[in-house]
Amino acid sequence: MDLRKLKTLIDLVAESGIAELEITEGEGKVRIVKSVPAPQPVAYAPEPAAAAPAPAPAAPAAPAAPAAPQGHVVKSPMVGTFYRAPNPGASPFVEVGQSVKEGEPLCIIEAMKLLNEIEADKAGVIKEILVENGEPVEYGQPLFVIG
Repeated sequence: MDLRKLKTLIDLVAESGIAELEITEGEGKVRIVKSVPAPQPVAYAPEPAAAAPAPAPAAPAAPAAPAAPQGHVVKSPMVGTFYRAPNPGASPFVEVGQSVKEGEPLCIIEAMKLLNEIEADKAGVIKEILVENGEPVEYGQPLFVIG
């Protein structure tokens, strides 16, 4: 079926009340389905009451949000699985309180069967390790705090 004929059929379905059209011509088969937009929900504003409404009860205090880490945050450059050590039996690359130099390995992130060493981008002391060994991490997720 040529493109001009196909375009004509699409235009006919679009302009008519037909929701679906299927045509078989020789070995070829064409099915055109018109999508119907979903009805949009309508929001109604409540009518104002004649009397003043009762005061709303005081909301309970929200729990305090965790404080932002103080220091330089090393974030994950990729999605993958976080590992603190080079292999399962080895000691971790770094511990809390340990001094690190710029370029020193901090962890490994496994992504698509590739082990990617994540290095410190700043010298300092490891203040906090924010991810547990073997946990999945997202792009941009904080991993370490260096002070």
